[in-house]
Amino acid sequence: MDPESPVRNETASPSTSADAAAERLAADQALREAALRAANKRHRRIRLGWFFEWMRVFPAAVALFLVLRAVLVEAYKIPSGSMESTLLVGDFLLVNKLVYGATVPLAKVKLPALREPKRGDVLVFEWPVDPTKNFVKRLIALPGDTVSMQQGVLLLNGLEQDERYVVHTDPGVDPVAEDFRWQRSYLVRTAAAAQATGSGRYRPSRNNWGPLVVPDGHYFVLGDNRDNSLDSRYWGFVPDSLVRGTPMLVYYSYAPDSTSTAPWFTNIRWRRLGERIR
Repeated sequence: MDPESPVRNETASPSTSADAAAERLAADQALREAALRAANKRHRRIRLGWFFEWMRVFPAAVALFLVLRAVLVEAYKIPSGSMESTLLVGDFLLVNKLVYGATVPLAKVKLPALREPKRGDVLVFEWPVDPTKNFVKRLIALPGDTVSMQQGVLLLNGLEQDERYVVHTDPGVDPVAEDFRWQRSYLVRTAAAAQATGSGRYRPSRNNWGPLVVPDGHYFVLGDNRDNSLDSRYWGFVPDSLVRGTPMLVYYSYAPDSTSTAPWFTNIRWRRLGERIR
């Protein structure tokens, strides 16, 4: 080595170090911003993916719900006291529509019934007078049966019936109404009946009427609250094509109260929840 050669200074100047640090800081900031943008993009993609997936599944879910509602089970609310004490005002029921053969919507195809309605069944049906309204009553007589009432006692094919579910809320009166006049066409064809109808002496009332013969393809129904029920005594028979199902159980119930702001919350009948309908 030449002793006279100058020694180089390898130490960087302060300005050079500051520039390098600034460059590294800028690079780190750029990387963080790029990572943040990528994360936000993935997040938006995930959110939009969930939305599009939901939009794709939603129509199918609605269609499935409508099919199940039309074919299997439907909810029904009791609006009146005609079925007390079996059903109360404020009861919400689940109705089995498959048991008697449900109708598939749009296709208008009726599925095979699991069984036929039998006497004593509680039926949900379209009211023959106005099919837009659903009624719930008890099936009393089948096609071909002879049914009558004497002093409030039901006779089926000439035999008194022991109806433990029946209540009478107004037993002291027996009103006569023009609504009962339809019964004349279905009276049992006997000499006494012919004389009564011919002379105009057949005067049916709420608690005294018949005997009537149930025609083919129809049912005779009554409310369990015999003194407060708009049923077959007043408007006639129910065509079997209007029967929609039978209630299974009470899934919710509350006592209506006009003085309460939220009776559906404060007046819940807890003991009736889950009660089976018989």
